[in-house]
Amino acid sequence: MLKNLTIEDVAVLREPLVSGRQSPNALAGALVLGAFMQSLIYYLEYTVLGSVTNFPYKDQILAVHFWITTVLVILSVIYAIPLIYRKSQKTQYLLTILVSQNFFAVSSYIIGLFLLGENQEVSESSLLTFTMVTLCLGALLFIVTVIRFSILLRKGMYRKGSKRDELRAKFEKKTYIPAVIIGSTALLFIIQFAVRTYNLADLEDAMIAILSFAVFYTMIFVLPEQLVILYCKFRFKSFNFDKRGYLDSEDSAKGRKL
Repeated sequence: MLKNLTIEDVAVLREPLVSGRQSPNALAGALVLGAFMQSLIYYLEYTVLGSVTNFPYKDQILAVHFWITTVLVILSVIYAIPLIYRKSQKTQYLLTILVSQNFFAVSSYIIGLFLLGENQEVSESSLLTFTMVTLCLGALLFIVTVIRFSILLRKGMYRKGSKRDELRAKFEKKTYIPAVIIGSTALLFIIQFAVRTYNLADLEDAMIAILSFAVFYTMIFVLPEQLVILYCKFRFKSFNFDKRGYLDSEDSAKGRKL
């Protein structure tokens, strides 16, 4: 389906590049901040939550996440160097997706699970069952979102002047970071399941756990758009910046492939 797209079909997705919010220079700054924030959130996972949670396989989870985070932090520093990212814009954008998903989705999910595991009365089997349910719902949400996004693209909802374009323009005037709120039945079920089944006595921990899962599903919801923009950077020249840091002309690059 994507191979049939033209530059006009994805014109709205180009707007963050036009505004400069997703320029290589802006992404370099985000990667530097991301390197620091990823290190900080892992420290929280390991020292604060890892020592008190009863979640099964916590040591293995922390070990795997440590190496993933370490690699991403090192790459983030490398691709924040102008000499590197100017020659590898697509790799830099891919790295930005991985960093954002690791920081917001993966870390939030681990924190949510570890908070639920603080209740020593909860059995390991219950925690593992809850984990499988939430992961399956996450996979289902991703599939549904991909289908929805494909339908919108096919209907031309991301063309210039479309209703989607007008709504997006109004939304981007209010915030630099798109906020997606998932008020789905699945998330409501998870909230009820976590609170009732685990009987969290600490309201603060319960709210943090719920927020963590909400962030996790929000990041899954925005992942398809991130991936399509990455695809467009490979497909269309006008989704990339020239050596001087200017976005390639959409008109001059129309119909051309890299």
